[in-house]
Amino acid sequence: MEYDQIADLSLEIDAVETKRLERETSSDFTRVTTEFTLSGPSLDDGGTTVGRGEDVTYETADHDRLAEAGLPDLAGEYTIASFSERLADLDLFPGGAPDREVFRNYRRWGLESAALDLALRQNGIDLASAFDRSLEPVRFVASTRLGDPPTVDRLERLRAANPDLEFKLDPTPEWDAALVEDIVDAVGRDAVRILDLKGHYEGTEVDTPPEPALYELVLEAFPEAVIEDPALTDETRHLFEDSAVRERVSWDAPIHGLADVEALPWEPEWLNVKPSRFGSLESLLETIAYCRERDIAMYGGGQFELGVGRGQLQLLAALYYPDSPNDVAPGAYNDPDVADGLPGSPLEPPADADGFRW
Repeated sequence: MEYDQIADLSLEIDAVETKRLERETSSDFTRVTTEFTLSGPSLDDGGTTVGRGEDVTYETADHDRLAEAGLPDLAGEYTIASFSERLADLDLFPGGAPDREVFRNYRRWGLESAALDLALRQNGIDLASAFDRSLEPVRFVASTRLGDPPTVDRLERLRAANPDLEFKLDPTPEWDAALVEDIVDAVGRDAVRILDLKGHYEGTEVDTPPEPALYELVLEAFPEAVIEDPALTDETRHLFEDSAVRERVSWDAPIHGLADVEALPWEPEWLNVKPSRFGSLESLLETIAYCRERDIAMYGGGQFELGVGRGQLQLLAALYYPDSPNDVAPGAYNDPDVADGLPGSPLEPPADADGFRW
């Protein structure tokens, strides 16, 4: 797998800096992330070069504690593999345990992605070359909730700014047949590429209880859409007995590594790849290789990244699943107000994609 092609890349870290980022979002919450900068010698000219990554932990308090407590000392000489091993031995939440254990993966991913960016730059190579792959234009969808009460107002504004835009939508118990008809009238049935049922979230603001009537409504109304994260209960399981329906099902929240993919109730046809959930580069690339071997379709998933993280998701999509309905739209799509001149899909990869950055 590709991890073997980067595991021995050398990197040297002199210093680590953190930068707290904050922005209002289209989902009516204030997003806070932390961008990591690892700096070290530029091995070709004796100067300094930097690698960047982003911690997408959702709780603001975890970022505030990080800003106060700082990270453990990470200075030293490593390979990608030995740096990953070092992170596995450290408590990256020295200011206090995170609100959710999965956030430990999120922070680790922010540091591993920064280390990869630095190592590639210090060795004078970009990620596509390291993997002997090419960067292709990235197709994307816009992910949006429809408000409370739900309306198609935002869909219409986005479509006015980008007439060809496709969508990933989050059905909620407030959806009914009339709203579905409004959605179809506003953007067309085929433009709804993914329906995220969020049936595997617990203790979050987006928890969505599994309601058979809601599931049946959207399964029938959008017969070509990918169905993400249904909760399989005694009341809903019968809706997914048909193989044609199962072929549309994708998984996101339950997936933190290859073992989780293998433990799914059936071998999936689709998988939402969110690198931060995996924590390490090795786990991510192992899972991508598994999916490619078995023709499991993948698409990239975003988490309201505010810094370098969004471009890294776009870069991975450009390498591995460029034609999928990637939830990696440029950050402007997550702003509360819909701006003019939004970038269209597909996104052309940059001509100078150095390191691990878009």
